[in-house]
Amino acid sequence: MVRKIYTGPVIDVSFDGEICQHAAECVRGMPAVFDPARRPWIDPGQADTEAAAEMLRAVIARCPSGALSVVEHDRTDEATPSTSAPAESSRRSELG
Repeated sequence: MVRKIYTGPVIDVSFDGEICQHAAECVRGMPAVFDPARRPWIDPGQADTEAAAEMLRAVIARCPSGALSVVEHDRTDEATPSTSAPAESSRRSELG
C-alpha cells in the first residue's frame, strides 16, 4: 500500500496502512478526525482551526509506527492581492 493523503483546511494527514501497528493512539487522541467506522476514516477537516491543527499534530507525533505524518500546507500562497496592494501603494507614496 502506498501512503494516502487526506486533505484538510489547515494541514493534511498522510497515512501508510502497511506500517500501521493499530495502536489506536490516533483514535483515542482525536476521535473526531480518526474514526475507523467512517469512510474515509481520516477527516482532517475536523481540525479546521490552527488550535485544532496543533492538537492534530501532537496526536500524529504520538503514532508509534510512523504510519501517520503531517503534511503542512504551503503558506507562501496566503497573501492575497487585497492584502498586499495597500502595502505596495503606501510604499510608493513613501518613495515619492
